Order: sequence, then C-alpha cells, then structure tokens
Amino acid sequence: MCHQSVGLIARDLEKAGIPTTSLTSAWSITAAARPPRAAFLDYPLGHTSGKPLDRADQLACVRGALDLLDGATEPGTTIDLHHIWSNDDSWKRHPLTSGKGAGDGRTARSDEPVYQEEEDRVMAAQSAGACRSCVGVAGH
Repeated sequence: MCHQSVGLIARDLEKAGIPTTSLTSAWSITAAARPPRAAFLDYPLGHTSGKPLDRADQLACVRGALDLLDGATEPGTTIDLHHIWSNDDSWKRHPLTSGKGAGDGRTARSDEPVYQEEEDRVMAAQSAGACRSCVGVAGH
C-alpha cells in the first residue's frame, strides 16, 4: 500500500478514536498525506521497519514510532528517528530513493496519472472511484 493511502487511512482511524502512528521512508509523500503522527527513517524504500535481520534496529524503529503515541502533541507530527542505514550513502543515488531532499532523484509529483502499460490505464478508467486501498474505510 502506498504511503499516501496509509496516511489517509490513519487520519480516518483517528477520527474514529483509534490512535495511529506510522513509519515512513518517504518524507515528501508523508508530508503531503499528513498522517496524525509518523516516524521517518532515511532508509531505502521497503525497509521502514528496520534493517533486515537486525532485531535491535527493528525494535528501535518500531519503538520510535510507538513513542509518538505519547509524545506527539501536534496533529501531523513527523519526526526523524536519525537512524543511519550505512556509512555508505550510495543507495541514495537510486532513482527511487526517498530521503528528505538530498539524493532524491525522483521527478516532481503530478496530479496526472501515469501508467506503465495501456492495460493499466484501461483498468483504472473502468474502476474509477473504486479505490481498492480504501475499501471499508469510512467515507470511501
């Protein structure tokens, strides 16, 4: 599920009285979605709960996010956990990196959908208005 969908779902859950917190490696997307609270890790996408096979790092990441449930007083709070993936930042040169700006090689976001295949565009047009990520969430 994309970061933006998670932020929107978290806001709906909060409205229903269920506290939420999330982990993110995509600062700009998280800032746009404004979840109630989020903990940022400058880690490669897909590693938002810590380094593979590193139990101590994984626990520290999850605890950092859970600490926000008590510590974040402002809605939309995103904190940087300041964890370091490695001393070698070469992974940030990949086009899908998600740092807070430095090394982020993605193109600017656009409101226009972009599809990898024509079949994807056709399926999207056929299911317009039926967001599969939001099924069961109030208002969707």
